[in-house]
Amino acid sequence: MQETAKLIIDGKEYLLPVIEGTEGDKAIDIRSLRQNTGYITFDPGFGNTGTCRSAITYMDGEKGILRYRGIPIEQLAEHSTFVETAFLLITGQLPTREELTRTSVHLNDFSPLHENMKAFYQNYPPKAHPMGILSAMVNAMRSYYPELTDIEEEMNKTYLRLISKIRTMAAMAYRISLGERVVYPRPDLCYCSNFLNMMFDKVVVPYKIDPDLVRALNVFWILHADHEQNCSTTAVRVVGSGKVNIYATISAGISALWGPLHGGANQAVVNMLEEIQKNGMTIEDCIAKAKDRENPFKLMGFGHRVYKTYDPRAKIMKKMCDIVLSKIKRNDPLLNIAQKLEEVALNDSFFVEKHLYPNVDFYSGIMMRALGIPTNMFTVMFAIGRLPGWIAQWKEDVTDPETKIARPRQVYTGNFQRDYIPMKQRG
Repeated sequence: MQETAKLIIDGKEYLLPVIEGTEGDKAIDIRSLRQNTGYITFDPGFGNTGTCRSAITYMDGEKGILRYRGIPIEQLAEHSTFVETAFLLITGQLPTREELTRTSVHLNDFSPLHENMKAFYQNYPPKAHPMGILSAMVNAMRSYYPELTDIEEEMNKTYLRLISKIRTMAAMAYRISLGERVVYPRPDLCYCSNFLNMMFDKVVVPYKIDPDLVRALNVFWILHADHEQNCSTTAVRVVGSGKVNIYATISAGISALWGPLHGGANQAVVNMLEEIQKNGMTIEDCIAKAKDRENPFKLMGFGHRVYKTYDPRAKIMKKMCDIVLSKIKRNDPLLNIAQKLEEVALNDSFFVEKHLYPNVDFYSGIMMRALGIPTNMFTVMFAIGRLPGWIAQWKEDVTDPETKIARPRQVYTGNFQRDYIPMKQRG
């Protein structure tokens, strides 16, 4: 028997169907609400609103659970690679050895950019933000590469083309911003090794591939590959619902990710650490200011809107962060501040009771800095990692028969009807 929820408005009862997910999560189906009652729901930020059924990512913020296609994030971070995880998200299954090899070959083959696209980089202002460049370049791909067809093989090639070229575009933007030669992918290197080499290889001092740093980058991108219906993923689904081509849709996702409340959170952590160092603040000062509601100082990288316990990604990222820091053996005052801040906060009853644990952004910002990634590239790194999730979400949405073009309602609070006043009467 169909479970229902009862809604009473002005003494009249309405029965609304209840939908249940795989893990027992429930939703009240309100699709007929306005038609039957004349009412709509009001939910700023959509924190209580489900916009789709999805089989991609499951998360439980209260229990600190995150799974891709049913596989716990802890297992993927320990055993998988970013390319394998991307395959899992997009197709729904882990690849066979043959499928993974074929995917890796395609990623290398698709790495170079169209020659005409390279000219764009030379014309961006020197101080243009890499996220703006990346969003524009992904959108421009629509002019150089074919639209998706209904042929599965061609669709998969388009997905791989995006995943491959976004890495090239990111590294190219960085190198050109420094006035350095562009480094192209090497067929003998894996996805993450290639990216690090494209970023940091020098003519005089060739970049040395370190397996631990490559593993750290793999884990960073795995942890960011998808995170359910967040701001940028919702942007991808909303734009995609208008049957927009995938390049423009992904470009919209990149733009949504750019904000400091979303993809820019790890950059905000580093900015905070720089402020602490610049102002000569002690760790005790930081903690005291963070507790004071009247003080504008914010302790970035602690707590999470969804997770009410320890962010499962943060535990994994902390481990990788410690490995990278011990590996590079570099004295960085900001990293020293971060480590002391983490130690004090984890043992402070105020933070523990309010579940204000360091989140994935706290550790990822530190690790990116340790890897040598410049601060303005942090959100670009996030975008590269999130791309497989965006593709999977877009693919699911456009093939879902329940999908309709996004068209939210509103509660109007403007003027009542009034007459137009001619200019001569307005003075």
